Amino acid sequence: MLYRFIDWSRRLARHLPAGLPSSCALCGIAGAAALCTPCHAQFFSHRPPRCTQCAYPLPDGEHAPRVCGTCLRAPRAFDTTIVASDYSAPIDHLVLALKFGNQLALAPLFARLIADALLRDRSFSLPTIMAAVPLGEQRLAERGFNQALEIAKPLSKAIAIPLMPQLISRSRETAMQSSLAPDARIRNMRNAFVLDPQAAELVRGQHVAVVDDVLTTGVTLNEIATLLKRYGAARVSNFVFARTPPR
Repeated sequence: MLYRFIDWSRRLARHLPAGLPSSCALCGIAGAAALCTPCHAQFFSHRPPRCTQCAYPLPDGEHAPRVCGTCLRAPRAFDTTIVASDYSAPIDHLVLALKFGNQLALAPLFARLIADALLRDRSFSLPTIMAAVPLGEQRLAERGFNQALEIAKPLSKAIAIPLMPQLISRSRETAMQSSLAPDARIRNMRNAFVLDPQAAELVRGQHVAVVDDVLTTGVTLNEIATLLKRYGAARVSNFVFARTPPR
């Protein structure tokens, strides 16, 4: 297990891009690193206990639960969620800059920070294939790129997991989840995804990683995990940059 961890670390250092070359993405201080050491320490070194299924922050302590109350009351179709940080200031500004500001150079940084979170969990078994949450054709045309896929590309190379960009697609256009109430989000995502018929057989018996930028209620990722398991996926893990914290 130790040998595998060291080998994985070496692959990560070799393949991940250097990121933003001229300044820290958060504070703007000049330097070669995408994220300066003080900002990394302030915003990404704190590692609160999280629900193993949805990554919701949990109370600290020796006897703290490993699964949150929401996942216990309504079990999810996905098995595990790995996140780099909480979706709170100033991290939320990074997400918005990538998603709506066309700052594609942030995607390798997000991938690096997700990979850091993976490396911290030495007991985590690596998936065998990777996919990204897809955009509908209309939104993809408006935005010009899929932020989840842009994060997945460098992450796939870093941890040597094959990326299947066309594995999942939208069956219809959906409203933006952030604009909807929780119940409406469920209706909005119901049967919103389909699996590529030519690739469906490749899912059977596999551990599939699904990449996204933000997890709030988990409805979208749950719908995708439900679809993957319907086609025989043995396990589904989410790799997400930021998790919306408790309100």
